[in-house]
Amino acid sequence: MKRHLRLAFAALFFLALSIQSDALLHRSFASAQNKRVPEPKDVLGFTPGDDRKLASWAKVVEYFQKLAASSDRVKFEEIGKSTMGAPFVYATISAPENLKRLNEYRKIQDQLADPRKLSATNLSLSNNADRKARALIARGKTVVAITCGIHSTEVGSYLSSMLIAYRLASSNEPDVQEILRNTIILLVPSTNPDGVDIVNNWYQKTLGKPYEGTDPPELYHKYTGHDDNRDWYAFTQVETQLVVDKILNVWHPQIVHDIHQQGAFGSRLFLPPYMQPVEPNVPKQIVEGYTELGNYLAKEMRATGYKGITTDSTYDAWSPSRAYSHYHGGVRILQETASARLATPITVKFDQLQSREGYDPQKESANFGPVWRGGEWHIRDITNTMTTVAFLLLKHAAQNREHWLQRFYEIEKEAVRPRKSGELFGFLFDGFSVGGQRLSHVLKTAGVETTQTNRGELVRLDQPYGNFAKAVTERQHYPNLRNEKGNPIPPYDVTAHTLALLLDVEVTQVFAPYKLQPPKFTRREDPGRCNNETGRVALYKSHVPAIDEGWSRWVLENTWDIRCFSSSSLQDAGVRAGNLRAKYDTIIIPDQPRNVILNGHRKGAMPEEYTGGLGEQGVKALREFVEAGGTLVCLNRASDFAIEQFKLPVRDVVDGLPRTDFYVPGSILRIELDTNDPIAKGMPKESIAWVENSPVFEVITGSAGAPPAMRGKREQTEGEGARDPSKPAISVRVIAWYPKDKDPLLSGWLLGGDRIKGKAALIEVTLGKGRIILFGFRPQYRGQSLATYPLFFNAIASR
Repeated sequence: MKRHLRLAFAALFFLALSIQSDALLHRSFASAQNKRVPEPKDVLGFTPGDDRKLASWAKVVEYFQKLAASSDRVKFEEIGKSTMGAPFVYATISAPENLKRLNEYRKIQDQLADPRKLSATNLSLSNNADRKARALIARGKTVVAITCGIHSTEVGSYLSSMLIAYRLASSNEPDVQEILRNTIILLVPSTNPDGVDIVNNWYQKTLGKPYEGTDPPELYHKYTGHDDNRDWYAFTQVETQLVVDKILNVWHPQIVHDIHQQGAFGSRLFLPPYMQPVEPNVPKQIVEGYTELGNYLAKEMRATGYKGITTDSTYDAWSPSRAYSHYHGGVRILQETASARLATPITVKFDQLQSREGYDPQKESANFGPVWRGGEWHIRDITNTMTTVAFLLLKHAAQNREHWLQRFYEIEKEAVRPRKSGELFGFLFDGFSVGGQRLSHVLKTAGVETTQTNRGELVRLDQPYGNFAKAVTERQHYPNLRNEKGNPIPPYDVTAHTLALLLDVEVTQVFAPYKLQPPKFTRREDPGRCNNETGRVALYKSHVPAIDEGWSRWVLENTWDIRCFSSSSLQDAGVRAGNLRAKYDTIIIPDQPRNVILNGHRKGAMPEEYTGGLGEQGVKALREFVEAGGTLVCLNRASDFAIEQFKLPVRDVVDGLPRTDFYVPGSILRIELDTNDPIAKGMPKESIAWVENSPVFEVITGSAGAPPAMRGKREQTEGEGARDPSKPAISVRVIAWYPKDKDPLLSGWLLGGDRIKGKAALIEVTLGKGRIILFGFRPQYRGQSLATYPLFFNAIASR
């Protein structure tokens, strides 16, 4: 009996122990499952969208680190450093079981992105590859990249990234669970981390002051400012390179959701489809994709109660500089939400709403509505709009997973198909020249394959990203679009993107069939273009930030191995202080409107130290600098400033003309050069010029314009020196001009081209012991125009 009691007691003891163990295990498992996912306010101290609250980049990174540590739906990693050394990061968000199989899904994406990998030969592509593709599509996930914060004054974007990530990481809503199961989300909190702090620091400094909500008095990207999203086809900047190399080229997303803000006084929200024109190398399936998804988002947002929504307006799909994904199988959804004053709320009256291209915000129309009647607009309105669109987009991506993957495959299948006899097969270029090496680098970065042949470097079009290569090498023919009044409809950005012309690379088209032959030439070394000369160079930096100033600085500091000049920034106070010749040999004034250079910010609009521009005192100091032997280099619109302020014997013949008479909105034009002039030394007799809001010069001799003989000659004009011997003589030399008997347009759009035939594009004016060099174009345009770098460098260095 005792034995039975002992056994019964032991059984009860082990049963109790087992129950206790199970309970402990259950509590431990439940604890792990219910581990609290931190909200953004737990790290930031506020909820993104709160009025007058912005976050530093360090806090954003900290939040994503803690989010990933607490959630098995989030993988967070640093993939490099920004231009100024900040961590560049992104999060991969999906269902836990998907995150465990990321390599598998990457391989699926890689094979669908290049259907050649699904078949032994292209001849069997349509049969064998289709069968394999169907199996991959059945298993794959829709990959969605969400890019935030590239324009750092558009603060709602990077703040919304944390709200989006938190909901995905914490919510058990059916819609969110479906998104997590069927998509893989690549969330970049900011593609310009440096700008987050530049804007936040300025906002904190001005909070509670009359200048609260103003833009900072410096570029919000060290070099490019707002142009940081115009680099998606030239890849000059670290941030662009990281996104392309480490995210887009690795994952080949079907959708790229690019979250932006726009002006405060138009629509509350823009969504695709984009207005015409569409760049001709964008596949029709991409157009169908962004039209379908954009219209769906607009319809759902209206049904949700949002107002002031426009589509098919304002923004076009012309330039690859803003749409890398359109040439890589992915649909780009640009979302533009109306802005406040950074995080400071505003009140917009109904009669303040202004029309933009394609809609009137005060009238409902087929592509705009319902009408927003005005009122208060807060940063919370911005983040609510952004996050609502994001989750609707992710819902569509999840519910139409196979549809998105099938479209992606069809795009790439068409791209790699064999070319028929007589069809364009590809193109050849010299990949060993300086420009050719740069073009090769660009193509390689974009995933384009090239092959060396005895005729040069061959780029075949029957490859996944052949359309990208075609877009950046062929010449653009922008359509002559006019509104009902006959005025040209401006492009959203520019009209030309022919890198081959900008890089001085001759491209030859070849047609099928084409047989490869081995190369017979070897790499040529860059002969150098400025002999490593150094000089005391200053680059003028206005307190009204000029994007061209940033690009000029980038060119001077980062142009391949041609670091020929040590330069410093020169601001308004430094110019006004005078004695410039003792400090500098050359001063560069980058492209900026003449009135902004002269007057800067008006009094009261910014703190006192940032107002006033150069003013009369600065003009006087610059004149003394030139007369004492200095060189003043004026780029593009800055030339009008010099002509006006120094009363130079030069006229801008297109100044003030209506757009119906003359218009060139970012195009590549043909120029001819006096190669005997030191500034054009080593250049061909014919070159290119990037022309955008540019002056066109005519030299004034008496009451008549300079005759053709002025080209290549220096003549004293009837200026101050001719009339008053006590004043320094002025003479002018024309170095570059638009051809008299050829169409100036090479790529893009030009109206009124006959007006500039034979007129000057680059002039040197001597004044006393020094000189003023007037560029009627941007010789260092966006770090791309290697063809005209020598003119820029020689203008700085030659005497």
